[in-house]
This record gives sequence, C-alpha cells and structure tokens, in this order.
Amino acid sequence: MGSAQDRDFMLHAIEVMRRAGVVDKTGGPFGCVIVRDGEILAAAGNRVMSDHDPTAHAEVTAIREACKKIGSHDLSGAVMYTSCMCCPMCYAAAFWARVDKIYYASTCDDYADLFDDVAIYTDMDRELHERKLRPEQLCHPEASAVWQEFRAMPDGARY
Repeated sequence: MGSAQDRDFMLHAIEVMRRAGVVDKTGGPFGCVIVRDGEILAAAGNRVMSDHDPTAHAEVTAIREACKKIGSHDLSGAVMYTSCMCCPMCYAAAFWARVDKIYYASTCDDYADLFDDVAIYTDMDRELHERKLRPEQLCHPEASAVWQEFRAMPDGARY
C-alpha cells in the first residue's frame, strides 16, 4: 500500500512511462524511478527501440544509471517504482542489484494485447528441455575447471 511519498515517486515513473512510449517514442510505454533515502538515483524510460537493445527496458536502464551514479553495483536500501510489473529479466536485474522493494502500477494483463510478457512467464514455468530456446549443457568439465581456478583466487570478485 505505499505512502504519499511512494505515490509521488510512482506518478513520476508514470510520467517517464508516457514520455518514453508516447512523446519520445524510445520504446514501449514503460518508466522506472529508483529512490534511496528519499533521493531519486535514476529515472528512465524504455529505450528498446532507440537503442536497438532488447535489454534496454526501463528498469534495467534505471538500474544501470543508478549504479553509475553511486559508483557501485549494490543498490541495497533502494526502492524501485515501475509503471508496469517487472518482466523476469527486470525482476532478476533488481534482485541482483539488491533493490529492497518494488512498487508497480500496471500488470502485464493491462497490455497483453501489445506485449507478450505472459509468454515468457509461461515459458519460464516449463522444464528446461520444454522451453522455447531449449537450453542444453555443453563443455561442463571445462567450465568447472575455470570455477575451481576462480575459487582459489583470494581477490576474486564476490557479489
């Protein structure tokens, strides 16, 4: 249920949504605002069309901008306000960035006639061998050897 301040940040995300999809036409009408300690770290709209990048969703773009702004990959303590519920990619990006909370305005049912988010949710629920892209493992021993090498490094990145 969010506070009055949460509502204001969400309305800002919806303004960004409109600008991206209707005014600037950089991509679909999706907008995202990331806030920490009452400060907007980033506000971004969907840029899939303008950037020719299928990963340039509003949430991913906002996460990238917020992380650059603070000089860290860790957005602990941040809240994400997104105009539409996160697709699996955007949810995963927020999860890996350690965002504390996500608020969303629309659901994928609101735009199912325009974007096929439901298809990816359905595909992700299937067993690996039944998914559309049919992920298949190759070269496991070779990759495992690199993991062993990485584990032995005292200064290897951990996040």
